[in-house]
Amino acid sequence: MCHQSVGLIQSLIEKAGVPTVSITVLPEVTDRVAPPRALIVNRPLGFPLGEPNNASMQTDIIWAALRMLTRRADSYRAVEHLPGSIER
Repeated sequence: MCHQSVGLIQSLIEKAGVPTVSITVLPEVTDRVAPPRALIVNRPLGFPLGEPNNASMQTDIIWAALRMLTRRADSYRAVEHLPGSIER
C-alpha cells in the first residue's frame, strides 16, 4: 500500500476514536504525512515485517507496533524507530 494513503486514512480513523499504528520503511514519506503513530523499521521496501520465514523478527516488529497503541497521540504524534538489534 502507498505510505501516503495509509497515513491519511490512519489520521481519519484516529479522529473517529480508534487508535492506529502504521509500520513504515520510508521515514521521509511518513514525516510528511504525519500519521498519529508510526513504527519506522529499517527493512527493505516491500518487507516491513522482515524477510519470509523469519518468524522471530516478524513477531518482534508486530509486538513493537502493538505496544505503540498504548501511547496517546495527542497534540503531535508518536514515532518510534525500531532498534537496529531487531535485524538478525
